[in-house]
Amino acid sequence: MAKKTVSEIIVDTLIAAGVTRVYGVVGDSLNGITDVIRAREGIEWVHVRNEEAGAFAAGAEAHVTGSLAVCAGSCGPGNTHLLNGLYDCHRSRVPVLAIAAQIPSVEIGSQYFQETHPEVTFKECSAYCELIGHPDQAVRCTEIAIQTALTQRGVAVLVVPGDVSHQQAEAPEPRLPVLRSKATLVPGIEELRAAADLLNTSAKVTIMAGAGCAQAHAELLQVAEMLGAPVVHALRGKEYVEPNNPYDVGMSGLLGFTSGYEALMVADAMLMLGTDFPYVQFLPQEARTVQVDVRGEHIGRRARVEVGLIGDVAATLQALLPLLNHKSDRRHLEKALDHYREARRDLDELATGEAGDTSMHPQYVARLLNEQAAEDAIFTCDVGTPTIWAARYLQFNGKRRLVGSFNHGSMANAMPQALGAQLAFPGRQVIALAGDGGFAMLMGELLTLKQLNTPVKVVIFNNNSLAFVELEMKASGILQYGTDLENPNFAALAEAAGIRGIRVTDPADLPAALAEMLAHPGPVILDAVVKRTELSMPPTIQKEQVLGFSLYTLKAIMSGRGDEVLELAKTNLLR
Repeated sequence: MAKKTVSEIIVDTLIAAGVTRVYGVVGDSLNGITDVIRAREGIEWVHVRNEEAGAFAAGAEAHVTGSLAVCAGSCGPGNTHLLNGLYDCHRSRVPVLAIAAQIPSVEIGSQYFQETHPEVTFKECSAYCELIGHPDQAVRCTEIAIQTALTQRGVAVLVVPGDVSHQQAEAPEPRLPVLRSKATLVPGIEELRAAADLLNTSAKVTIMAGAGCAQAHAELLQVAEMLGAPVVHALRGKEYVEPNNPYDVGMSGLLGFTSGYEALMVADAMLMLGTDFPYVQFLPQEARTVQVDVRGEHIGRRARVEVGLIGDVAATLQALLPLLNHKSDRRHLEKALDHYREARRDLDELATGEAGDTSMHPQYVARLLNEQAAEDAIFTCDVGTPTIWAARYLQFNGKRRLVGSFNHGSMANAMPQALGAQLAFPGRQVIALAGDGGFAMLMGELLTLKQLNTPVKVVIFNNNSLAFVELEMKASGILQYGTDLENPNFAALAEAAGIRGIRVTDPADLPAALAEMLAHPGPVILDAVVKRTELSMPPTIQKEQVLGFSLYTLKAIMSGRGDEVLELAKTNLLR
């Protein structure tokens, strides 16, 4: 049997798994790995400016392709930079392998230069995290890591000391038996009958659908038709649930629609499909609930579930459908659809612009972007207000995709995620909706876009603030503090880096600016100056929030900041 170095074993196994790129920043402890990548055909090193961005990019690639993606970091600070991005990958359930280089093996435990313990550091954000301390471990550990990431849809971490990466071991041909293996999980017939009995005897059923419906669109519509059930979707389910769905009544939750919230709250039964929606205050706690999820540990942790069905959503619904009775009473569905049309109309009325204004309503930016973007565009969005506008104004048709940090809630994800999506699909339009705070946090990746000439389009919602944090402060009755951002002209900054930059303040200029951005063959930064005081109200207002806003208004006036209250009214009420 031929011998290979540990680095060769790892890289050749990645190639066998279909991996074509590795995101990271080079370093001496990674030299063994990067030198093999340099010499191999079919795989490349993607040089980012920060390993965190590399992890975000790998996660986005895994999301839009469904295949394994890889990132790497050198010893110590190099791989600890991966941590935040890997948390996001793991919580988003995307298959990512991280190579965390380690200091020389003989120095471990001596407080050596840059010593950390990645096998401990990454344990919480991974499904598999192991140290290759001996070259004979390399074959099995690499194969186990890849198969774990793919089957558990999460992060796997290989910790590799720099000296071990150069050592040799016997190396058979890579063997990944689960690479293309698929299994379907279906509940037992008794559980299915119990679920059907509950749903058949409930007058008003509402479906709450999430990302687990990715391969179950047809079955979802069939069940909604049988039950006369409006379909509410969680944010991660938007790209899968919304397309061509005549039963869709919008989202619920902090970013959602009044129609989605109401459809859930008036239901006497809720059918949860492939969602671990975390906000219990937006779920009906008194409704009888059936929950379907491939992960049994998810069932019952957000609502009191009466019947839990452990299974793939599509297969479970296929088995459930013959047991359901068709409901002739459609009043619950029709009322929810009417409410959705009204809520949609109210939101669209906010997405306007008046020529000659000195800044724009962010809703207007999102609406026009939705109208001009390609049918198969891939969108990424930063946490905070860009996610709100994406959730409310981007429309999905079964071809478009949406990537964000929806579970981990990290800032600065949009631009590096757009990079990963663009490299995976170089011929498609990829658009990042970035906050000014998020963009600035990993602004160095602007140089990565230039260096790789990756045609990502970045729309910055520039309101000179951490706007969502300000909204949370106001809702709690707290004067905004520490949220100001003194921003540069981002378009001029982009031009200085050799990237096309466009700045827009007047709503009248926005349609042409978006068209120019989307037509440009390379990367573009569109600096959209939007109103700082735009409110994004949740679908229901708690009395504590009403009190909070009242306290904020009083405190602002008493502290001489009445101009803020006036601007808040002008932006949101006097329209």
